[in-house]
Amino acid sequence: MHRRQLIAAGTALPLLLCLPLRSALAQAATLPPGTPFDPDTVSRLARDLAARPYVPPVRDLPAPLDTIAYDQYRDYRFRPERAVWREDGLPFQLQLFHRGFIFKDRVELYLVEDGRSEPLPYRRALYDFGPQALPPDDPALGHAGFRLHAPVNRPDHFDELCVFLGASYFRAVARGLAYGLSARGLALGSGDPGPEEFPVFRAFWLERPAPGAATVVLHALLDSPSVAGAYRFAITPGGDDTTMDVDVRLYPRVELPNAGIAPLTSMYEFDAGDRTGVDDFRPAVHDSDGLAILNGAGEQLWRPLRNPAQVEHSGFVDENPRGFGLMQRKRDFESFQDAEAHYERRPSAWVEPLGDWGPGEVHLVELPTGNEFADNIVAFWRPRAPLAAGREHRFGYRLHWTGDHAWQPGLARVVATRTGEGDAEGPAPRLFVLDFEGARLPGADAAPRPEVQASAGELRNPVVYRLDNGRWRLSFELWPDAAPVVELRARLLDATGAPLSETWLSRWSA
Repeated sequence: MHRRQLIAAGTALPLLLCLPLRSALAQAATLPPGTPFDPDTVSRLARDLAARPYVPPVRDLPAPLDTIAYDQYRDYRFRPERAVWREDGLPFQLQLFHRGFIFKDRVELYLVEDGRSEPLPYRRALYDFGPQALPPDDPALGHAGFRLHAPVNRPDHFDELCVFLGASYFRAVARGLAYGLSARGLALGSGDPGPEEFPVFRAFWLERPAPGAATVVLHALLDSPSVAGAYRFAITPGGDDTTMDVDVRLYPRVELPNAGIAPLTSMYEFDAGDRTGVDDFRPAVHDSDGLAILNGAGEQLWRPLRNPAQVEHSGFVDENPRGFGLMQRKRDFESFQDAEAHYERRPSAWVEPLGDWGPGEVHLVELPTGNEFADNIVAFWRPRAPLAAGREHRFGYRLHWTGDHAWQPGLARVVATRTGEGDAEGPAPRLFVLDFEGARLPGADAAPRPEVQASAGELRNPVVYRLDNGRWRLSFELWPDAAPVVELRARLLDATGAPLSETWLSRWSA
């Protein structure tokens, strides 16, 4: 069981189970088999749901599910031989999660075939409970979530591909990778003063894949006090890149001035550029090390993540962004030296908008953390205009789960950011050291030209030189003077002033 499942479920809003059949909140147990299903079914349910007052959910569970602890819940295991679609020899298999521990919310699951949906009822025989007491064998008990399996690493084995469990959280992997950062259906109030609102996926409809199909399609109904929504996921496992084409329709109950579209959630504790107070044998601990942006103007940006002393927000204003993501660029064991967590295997997640998203900003939230067990990084798209109540708001994007992702291969990328105290008499400056790598960088006989800028203070001694490994290193000193915060920007240029590298961004705080 992964810590991120615990985090997601611990903050998840429970699901509503008690409205009548004709409402959008009908229970799976009361929906008749063979209910018609079409591409607009979930959007109609979401629209109807948003027109009704939000009703607080119930989370009651029968004994012993209401009291089991973590170690007991770990004994609740789905039987792989009972996976949905396994006996049919289809390219995807579906396994379920049991309710209990902190996973108290009931999620309604339906299977869709030939334009009809069938409820997927709870059956105790689907699970192995080990030494634990058996729960009631009651179909109304329902499920907590699910995971999909498919051949990812080799064609003769069904690996765990993705999981939907807790609030609106979901995760996926590609070949050679293990679970790391998460995505969410929607972010509301991340990092803001006051409690954050966590919408939940209350129901899913999973379409039966065709024999030999490369893609599996599922639909989800989202609900929270402020908004209802309909989601369609087309999930395609790939060798180096698992993709999810996501179609989102949101129906706010109230105006949403700070909605977070396509949110990503990750963990960053420390690295070479941010080791204040760290006493750890490992050189780095993080699921993601930077925020990457390809903005509407075609500029490629790299913002290394930080573990700040207090909550920090950064907004990267844009119009019609081409993409953004939380990335893990370090891919070797030596960068982490963690033989258990293997952070070098954590996926990157890249959001590629499908269509124009208009004006807004890529918003980054960095929260302080003293350990590696809490997600403290959130990134999402925030539209400039609030999402009005009583209207449909639609967004489409392709989500890439990958080990690497090249946006503009001709540009060199930042592969390391380091910082420390500079050498000077009196108040010491901050020394920044950036390493760049890329095919267009020149040989040792023609050094790139540095371009370094600061919003305050003074920059001194920018130097570019070539390392023995073929990388180019840029170093400079920042003298912040009395400025409490300084925004920094740097890149490498050729002799004509054209960019050779992506643009590095960072923030220094006193």
